Amino acid sequence: MSQHRHSLFCIIPPHMLESVAANATDKDVRRAVLEVLAVDTSVRAARLTEQFIAMPVAEVAPSATAHLQRYIYSANQTQNLPGTLIRSEGQAASGQVTVDEAYDGLGATFKLYWDIYNRNSIDNAGMDLKATVHFGVNYDNAFWNGVQMVFGDGDGVYFNRFTIAVDVMGHELTHGVTAHQANLVYHDQPGALNESVSDVFGSLVKQYALHQTAAQADWLIGQGLLAKGVNGVALRSMKDPGTAYDDPHLGKDPQPSHMSHYVNTTSDNGGVHINSGIPNKAFYLAAIGLGGNAWERAGRIWYTTLCDPRLSSTAQFLDFANLTAANASLLYGANEAQVIIDAWRQVGVNVTFASPKISGNWLLHFSWGATRSYAQTMLSFNGNGTFTGALTGKWHQQDGTILLSFDTGPAKYAGTVDGSVGSGAMSTFGGLDGAWYLSKEGTVGIAKSLLSATQPGSVDASGNGIPKAAAIQAEAQQASGV
Repeated sequence: MSQHRHSLFCIIPPHMLESVAANATDKDVRRAVLEVLAVDTSVRAARLTEQFIAMPVAEVAPSATAHLQRYIYSANQTQNLPGTLIRSEGQAASGQVTVDEAYDGLGATFKLYWDIYNRNSIDNAGMDLKATVHFGVNYDNAFWNGVQMVFGDGDGVYFNRFTIAVDVMGHELTHGVTAHQANLVYHDQPGALNESVSDVFGSLVKQYALHQTAAQADWLIGQGLLAKGVNGVALRSMKDPGTAYDDPHLGKDPQPSHMSHYVNTTSDNGGVHINSGIPNKAFYLAAIGLGGNAWERAGRIWYTTLCDPRLSSTAQFLDFANLTAANASLLYGANEAQVIIDAWRQVGVNVTFASPKISGNWLLHFSWGATRSYAQTMLSFNGNGTFTGALTGKWHQQDGTILLSFDTGPAKYAGTVDGSVGSGAMSTFGGLDGAWYLSKEGTVGIAKSLLSATQPGSVDASGNGIPKAAAIQAEAQQASGV
C-alpha cells in the first residue's frame, strides 16, 4: 500500500517547521518543533501498519437525514488518542476554549457540507466527527489521521492554539471527504490538488459561517494561527499565493500562483503544500468571476468535480481543470464554463474542454416504466448550454456524449450523439428508469414506435423491460438513412 495514499494530513507544512527548527533562538521552542517533526513522521509510519492503512474509497449509501454527532476529547498534553471525552453532541459549552472551538468548528464544517451539498458528514453516511485537543506539549500542528482531528496548543511564540481557525478544521476534515471520493494520491500534482481542495472547502466553511460573499472574503487560510510577533497574516493566501508570510524564522511563503513557477521538489511529498497555490488561485479567480457566494456556483462546480467518477486518483492539474469546465457547463451553461476556463488559463493551465456544438431543434422521444409509456417533444438547443420548448433545462455535450438535466423535475438523460441521431438511458423520471432517442429536426423517416411497447428491450433492476439504446440507435439510423 502506497505511503502517499495514506499520508498524515497536517496543516503546518514541513518547510515551515524546518525553518523554525533551523532559525529559532529559543531552545525550548526549537526542541518542541523538532518533536513535532518527529511525531509527524512516527504517526505517518504508524498509519501504514495500523488501522489507518485500510482507508478505501468509500462506497456508502448516502443518508437522507442529517446525522451530526461530535465527540471532543482532551489528550491532556500527552500523545495518547483519543484521550478523555470532554464534550459530546448536544451538551452545553464546556467553558474550555479549545474544546468549544473544536466543537463549533466541526459543526460549521458539517453545516456547509449538509446545507449546500447535501453531504451527510465525511463519508456521506453520517460518520461521527471526533477531535482531540491539547495533543502533546506545545505541539505546533493540527492533523487529520484518517479517523479523527487532532489539535496542538501551539508554542505561543510562532503558532497560537490550532482550534482558533475554523477554516483549518474545514481543511482537515475535507481531507477525509477527498479520501472517500477521488482519494487523490498525496504526491506531486494529485497531492497538491488534495491540499487545494481542502483549502477551497476550508475557506468556504469560514465564508459560509461568516455569511461572506466571494468579494468580501479575505481568502486567507489559517488567519489567527501565527503568533503576534510573526511577520505574516496566515499560512496561505488563495488570492495572492506567496504573500501570506515573510518572517526571518518561518521563512517566506513559497507558494506559486502560476505554472511557470511550479516548484519541482522531493520534499513535502513533491511540494503538495507549495504547488497547491496554483489551483487555489484558480478557484479564487473562478469564485470572483462568477460572483455572489463562493459556496454556491464555484463551490458546487468544485464539489461536483471532486465527486465525479471520471476524476482519477492520479489526476493532474489539467485533468481536474478540464472536469471543472465540463461540470460548469453541465450545471450552469457555457457562460459559467468560460469563467472557469479563463480562471485556469490565468494560472497557466490551458483547459482543453471543448465547447458544446449541438444546436437547433431536435425531437426527443422517451419511454419509461413497466408498460414502457411513450412520449415525444421538440427541444431547441441553445449555445449557452440550455434547451427550451415544452421541457426546459441544461445540456452538455463533449466527445459524442450528451447529458441533459431538466428544470421541472429530477429526470436526467445520458447517452451518445452520432451525426443527426442520439440515444441513451433515462434515470429518475417519476422514479422509473427508461430510455430516450434524439433526432435532429428534418431527419427523414422517424418512426413514433421507436420506443413503443413493441420495441425489443432489456431488463432493468426491477425486471421491467426497457428498450436497448443500441437497438434504438440502429433503427433510427436505418429510418433516417444514416
